Amino acid sequence: MAETEFPEDLRTAQVRLHQATAELAALCRTLPWSMEPMPGWPGTEHPYTGEVTGGREDSPGWSEEQKQAVKRLRMECTDLSIRITTHAYWAGVEGEQRAQAHSELKAATRTLVAPAIDVAEAA
Repeated sequence: MAETEFPEDLRTAQVRLHQATAELAALCRTLPWSMEPMPGWPGTEHPYTGEVTGGREDSPGWSEEQKQAVKRLRMECTDLSIRITTHAYWAGVEGEQRAQAHSELKAATRTLVAPAIDVAEAA
């Protein structure tokens, strides 16, 4: 499919949705495993190697700031998703072509978003 000319406000909303989704995923990776304080549990020791697998440390829970940041990003993602899917542009795109155009919009704007983590830091 040739590159479609999407309205600038639609492209901007899709780019921000990619960014907000990446920010939310990065934030969630840094949070304790439980939102509320919870006790952990021991892992299972392998009978031959002695390696312990599974189990979790105690979770201190999330701070109010962390809860608010997650809530804000989730609400932003929801609002952007609604704005994108209800944009007037889609009324002029027919049936099956609409799904393909949605995919094209996502692909065209995904390259404009910086990665959420530095690959060198992750390694």
